[in-house]
Amino acid sequence: MGKYDYVIVGAGLFGATFAYEANKRGKKCLVIDRRNHLGGNIYCENVEGINVHKYGAHIFHTSSKFIWDYVNQFVEFNRYTNSPVANYKGEIYNLPFNMNTFNKLWGVIHPEEAKAKIEEQKKAANITKPSNLEQQAISLVGTDIYEKLVKGYTEKQWGRKATELPAFIINRLPVRFTYDNNYFNDSYQGIPIGGYNVIIDKMLEGIDTELETDYFEEKERLDNLVDKIVFTGMIDEYYDYRFGNLEYRSLKFEHEIVDSPNYQGNAVVNYTDSETPYTRIIEHKHFEFGTQEKTVITKEYPKEWGKGDEPYYPVNDEKNSALYKKYKQLADQEENVIFGGRLATYKYYDMHHIISQSLKTVAKELGSRPLVSPAKNMNAI
Repeated sequence: MGKYDYVIVGAGLFGATFAYEANKRGKKCLVIDRRNHLGGNIYCENVEGINVHKYGAHIFHTSSKFIWDYVNQFVEFNRYTNSPVANYKGEIYNLPFNMNTFNKLWGVIHPEEAKAKIEEQKKAANITKPSNLEQQAISLVGTDIYEKLVKGYTEKQWGRKATELPAFIINRLPVRFTYDNNYFNDSYQGIPIGGYNVIIDKMLEGIDTELETDYFEEKERLDNLVDKIVFTGMIDEYYDYRFGNLEYRSLKFEHEIVDSPNYQGNAVVNYTDSETPYTRIIEHKHFEFGTQEKTVITKEYPKEWGKGDEPYYPVNDEKNSALYKKYKQLADQEENVIFGGRLATYKYYDMHHIISQSLKTVAKELGSRPLVSPAKNMNAI
């Protein structure tokens, strides 16, 4: 019997939720992380009195009242509504694609006019069976929206030409024929008042933590402390890249303090042309309706992932999906290791998905009744 019931590798949302729930059930946990802070990618750094989302914009949203009530036990959320805008060579468009977007593009006023315009462009393109992302996007939204609002942004994000990307990456594009700039369709959304650190700190209150600790460098010591490992890192790294590297897209962030109370008038502005090297600028104070004298902006530059970089977006193409299955077969045979989170399951999740996944994992592991009703579609949770 080790000193702990669980050593949890990774202090992000999956690991913190697991630790909190296991601790409530009388289990002793140790949470470790390579970084010098808790919270993983939802960590906020206070700069000039502003909670800066250090690893990119995070807006909590869900249609599950259970998940919404769950996170609200830790912190109160504000009424922030995600309404990003797109900047295409100095032209500003509302996102997601809606009647405000279509009015700016074509001067149309009525939904039927917008539908007719899109259908006209789709018909002119005459794409019956899309074979790549470009064809898929045009077959969904027509050429104008694709050229101005999809093509450049997508190619920067993935580092490849849209004609070289598989069609399935864009199975659908959000198109609304209403004047509604709310990006999400979920019932609940907002930003935690005081930042995401409040949630993580409360989850891990009274639980042992070790920062700047690399599991692989101290594997023998940590394994000897514990009965079971909860691993939230990269599954291919856990197996020492036995079958090769899974591919990810990474990001580089440039944070800047601006001596102005308002830089861009919105929390998120996407740059959809191909010439601008970054994909978006985040102005963090707008997440919490800040009135500070200065502001903090972050430019996001997508990049190819390499060892030493932070992995953000799994490249879920056929090659990588097949490779992940090989690693998952190994993981399924482990008796004393639990894999969870986006890196260990090689899938991009929103925050509410991660919490749900972690709660289900705890329920399965500790034999208690499911805390969240099982659902075939994670988006339904």
